[in-house]
Amino acid sequence: MSTATDVQAGFDTDLGYCPFALSHDSSRLGLGTSLIDTTLGPVTVRHGRRTATGSTGTATILLHGAAGSWTTWTPLIRAADRLPAPPLENLIIPDLPGWGDTPLAIDEDAETIESLAAAVAEIARALGYRRWRVIGHSLGGFVALELAASRPGQTSFVGLVSATTFGVIDSVRHPLSRFAVLPGFTALLGVMRILSACGAAGRGLAAGLNRLGLLRPAVAPLFSNIRRVDRSVLSALAAETRPRSFTLAAGRAGRYNAEASWARIECPVRSVHGDGDVFVGDHDDRRLARVIADLEVTVLTGTGHFGHVERPLDTLMALHSPEFLALCRAAEES
Repeated sequence: MSTATDVQAGFDTDLGYCPFALSHDSSRLGLGTSLIDTTLGPVTVRHGRRTATGSTGTATILLHGAAGSWTTWTPLIRAADRLPAPPLENLIIPDLPGWGDTPLAIDEDAETIESLAAAVAEIARALGYRRWRVIGHSLGGFVALELAASRPGQTSFVGLVSATTFGVIDSVRHPLSRFAVLPGFTALLGVMRILSACGAAGRGLAAGLNRLGLLRPAVAPLFSNIRRVDRSVLSALAAETRPRSFTLAAGRAGRYNAEASWARIECPVRSVHGDGDVFVGDHDDRRLARVIADLEVTVLTGTGHFGHVERPLDTLMALHSPEFLALCRAAEES
């Protein structure tokens, strides 16, 4: 494992902190919307920006985290469009079951980390792709690693943005004895479990806090500079704070055999997280390095849990290094 810090982007470095609002207009970003059937049920997917060889080329799959949807990737896409050669093409961005425009699976017991990854592969194949590079944030990073582990021949690259991994697994399995590992996550999970038991009233709490102007201080630990976070980001968090989906996802992570699964990953893995990330730490980096052969970690200064929103260009440049672009070209030519 190699580690880097203080990434300095080579283009438009004056973008600053949290430079873009979240967008809900997929057409303006060159994306269409489809409802694609999977074994977990229909999934709403934004997709597009196909290259001339898109039908046989390599997809770029973006997987959002808990309390997110496809919109959380729009700052990264806009940052990519500032580069001389935008690397985000052949895009597939699903709303994972339980978030965005996709409901939870009818059979909740059938939804596991493995079945989520299998559903993502089904979506890619339904759109005509047989190979992919996948980038995941938080929970989406967890699923991205399983996708690479279960389908090594089809996955050419994994990018992780504040991927919740071993620390979250330990916190779910041992919330008391391992509380000090990720106290922020453990406390949040406890709150989500209480809100989940409250049903619709629990889900509406975040929206109510947002209307009262109280959500910003409540979510401050997730960001490096909450005062500069765009209002659209807070609105998205309010809309996507779904306690039942969150608690179910945490339970699936706690039951997952990460070490055995992720040891099967064959492709390069590039991980980015903030120096102020309350859900990811050095302990995750060290344990990932023990099971993933080709891992590189970049720590962004002045960044919390949402690097692709807080510092999208720096995040993009850390993931899309010259090595990554060479891998993309090689995948397209193979």
